[in-house]
Amino acid sequence: MTVRAILEDKGRDVVTMRPDQSLAEATRLMAQRRIGAVVVTRSDGRTAGILSERDIVRALAEAGAAALDKPVSTAMTVGVRVCRESHTVNEVMEMMTHGRFRHLPVEGEGQLVGIVSIGDVVKRRIEAVEREAEQIREYIATA
Repeated sequence: MTVRAILEDKGRDVVTMRPDQSLAEATRLMAQRRIGAVVVTRSDGRTAGILSERDIVRALAEAGAAALDKPVSTAMTVGVRVCRESHTVNEVMEMMTHGRFRHLPVEGEGQLVGIVSIGDVVKRRIEAVEREAEQIREYIATA
């Protein structure tokens, strides 16, 4: 199972923001779309960072409500790990576990083509385990 299969099922829509937009705008957008992170992109479409709920909480803890007036670039995580559509579910799960993050942008040829969350990855892994269990049950029943 690959990231490509996840994106084909869930879609390739990625919510993005510019680095100069405010944290208040980001929180409204994330609440409205019911998502836990937005990818921050430069004007050329390349990934500049990612802003997660955790980043917003940290900014609020440090600066209080005034943080909401600051640009997204002040709170976003830079040096974002990305994956490719050819990565397997297990590879992506390992990246997320070791990096301790829940959202992973997907890039192809330097451009953002999707995003996967830990929920997407776990769902696929559970489906694979259930399929394997069913195949074993069928094998045992016909043996």
